[in-house]
Amino acid sequence: MHSSAVFLIEFGAIILGLGLLGRFAGRFQFSPIPLYLLAGLAFGEGGLLPLGASGEFVAIGAEIGVILLLLMLGLEYTASDLVSNLKTQYPAGLFDAALNALPGAAMALLLGWGPVAAVVLAGVTWISSSGVIAKVLGDLGRLGNRETPVILSILVLEDLSMAVYLPIITALLAGTSLAAGSVTLAIALGAAGLVLVLAVRYGRHISRFVSSDDPEKLLLVVLGLTLLVAGVAQELQVSAAVGAFLVGIALSGEVAEGAHNLLAPLRDLFAAVFFVFFGLHTDPSSIPPVLVPALVLAVVTAATKIATGYWAAKRAGVSVKGRWRAGGTLVARGEFSIVIAGLAVTAGIEPSLGPLATAYVLILVILGPLTARYTEPVALRLTSRLGRSEPAGGTPAEGGVPLAEPNEPVDDQDAVGRP
Repeated sequence: MHSSAVFLIEFGAIILGLGLLGRFAGRFQFSPIPLYLLAGLAFGEGGLLPLGASGEFVAIGAEIGVILLLLMLGLEYTASDLVSNLKTQYPAGLFDAALNALPGAAMALLLGWGPVAAVVLAGVTWISSSGVIAKVLGDLGRLGNRETPVILSILVLEDLSMAVYLPIITALLAGTSLAAGSVTLAIALGAAGLVLVLAVRYGRHISRFVSSDDPEKLLLVVLGLTLLVAGVAQELQVSAAVGAFLVGIALSGEVAEGAHNLLAPLRDLFAAVFFVFFGLHTDPSSIPPVLVPALVLAVVTAATKIATGYWAAKRAGVSVKGRWRAGGTLVARGEFSIVIAGLAVTAGIEPSLGPLATAYVLILVILGPLTARYTEPVALRLTSRLGRSEPAGGTPAEGGVPLAEPNEPVDDQDAVGRP
């Protein structure tokens, strides 16, 4: 009974604190994510007042938070949207991998950590945080912007790439034979392909199965189906986030709209728990020794992510303002980077790799919501000061109408999601 009371007190204090921090952030019109992370850092391992009784529940809640963030993101788009965007944006995915993985690999080699650690750190710097970015897009009201499908395509390509990367890195860390590693990779790719085919071809049937006029039944079926698919995907070495995203893609019409309305409060609750959980498991004393290389890596890869988003959005015909927004939104790193570094730490590859990855992710997960909001106005102001002409939504003309490039829409925030 005593432990139950302590759990309720701790978890209740966490939720109340998150609510107050969210209200504070809303008053000043910025994302609450950095505040959630700093709160977790203050009350986690090595913090001011470490929590104990609620730790396991918070960990489970954090996993559910990521799953719900990606499910809700998937509900915004149809299966045809996904396939079309993946077909057109795969060059951006290759560009993203090359531009953002190389700095991590180079840093590991410069520090003398060896080739296996270089492959690990390359993955840490490559993958953006789908969970953080999904939350930021919702907070800033950008789910319907013209650049958002480009951002989602890059995120999905990254997450699907994890179905290839994670089995490879696991085999490298364990010293597994080529044959055993190939079998794991084949299973992961087959599972990802199967889930995608089911989402694209049988989405209508899935929507009919899920559909219900009773909100309670609809909520239970959608949530249960999402957690089930996410769990199976993770068991097959595919990201649980990818499985949840594809469930959202498979649902359409009134089912998608109804599920979105019902799940939005749950998403907000568990997403906040996810960000707190990340901070709770970061020991502040492990950060100072690796702070300098982490800062260097963060600055370099923030710039490369902005370049990636800008280039990808330009290919898609998005205006200049949207290109800068796309680049700034992609900066945040998070859950996948920590998972990758955790595999290396468990294998005992390099003791300093874990703290470096933690410091790096913490910097960018705090910086990410800020770059998402301010990259566009800062970039446009700088180009204006340099005397460059402003195309496509750059400097508003008199009367508030943005100037547009030929063949580009004047309003670069037209809704592109589900009707």
